[in-house]
Amino acid sequence: MNTVYDFKENAAQPIVYVREVALEELPEKLRAEASGLKKLYAVHDASGERLALVKDRKLAFVLARQNDMMPVTAH
Repeated sequence: MNTVYDFKENAAQPIVYVREVALEELPEKLRAEASGLKKLYAVHDASGERLALVKDRKLAFVLARQNDMMPVTAH
């Protein structure tokens, strides 16, 4: 099934995806700012654009909800 679905028009709140990000995947500057963390969590919009990086999963979900978005986990 390869049907394109426009989430933007049909959702009362935009869906965002939360996923774990290993520090090795990030640029050197961001790794330096992570100060001792082994992983971060990213919030992405439906097109895959990274909207935010935060220190834990719970914070990613809170951030999304505070901005009227519906967070879901992505693997």
